[in-house]
Amino acid sequence: MATTSTAGHASIGLEKTTTTAAVAGPLGALPGELKYVQYEHSLESAYLPAIRALISKDLSEPYSIYVYRYFLYQWGHLCFMALHPEDSSLVGVIICKLEPHASHSPPTLRGYIAMLAVSAAYRGHGVATALVKKAIDAMAQRNADEIVLETEETNVPAMRLYERLGFLRSKKLHRYYLNGNSAYRLVLLLKRIDPDAAADFALDDGDITPR
Repeated sequence: MATTSTAGHASIGLEKTTTTAAVAGPLGALPGELKYVQYEHSLESAYLPAIRALISKDLSEPYSIYVYRYFLYQWGHLCFMALHPEDSSLVGVIICKLEPHASHSPPTLRGYIAMLAVSAAYRGHGVATALVKKAIDAMAQRNADEIVLETEETNVPAMRLYERLGFLRSKKLHRYYLNGNSAYRLVLLLKRIDPDAAADFALDDGDITPR
């Protein structure tokens, strides 16, 4: 699964927003603070088309609506949206999942960042960082042992963003994307692990959604 990071990747009545980030409008004006909301199924008709459109702009490969629903139906509580403060239009989104990972001994609980995207007009204002932090917090609260993702080796802004948040490069995936580009798998370890087992963390492909 490609992670599209575009960082420097309906009526809403939800009260799940705690983190905010200032965003710049035309000529540097600040319209206010973004609203961060946790995705839930009731928001599909209002936001799934916008989520697909935003992610598809920078995605290395196309995904059908069923891929989005695979994540959002099962792990909507780990997916967050950044919304414009004036009209609640979609500014950014992060899509994740969390599953047991049986190939480790003992099995671990692995979080996975599948997609991250921010509208071009709002990049460079910490939106992607805020989204990733919210996802990390949500997975950590659910006892994740680690969080992994893949990103194109040419996506320098994404690499910098994740590495600032503590992610480490664990593996290079040669010619991983349909466009022929290679990727790095990045891993964030949330718990102390047995040093003898450390080399096995985040090195397999068992949790990657088929493309």
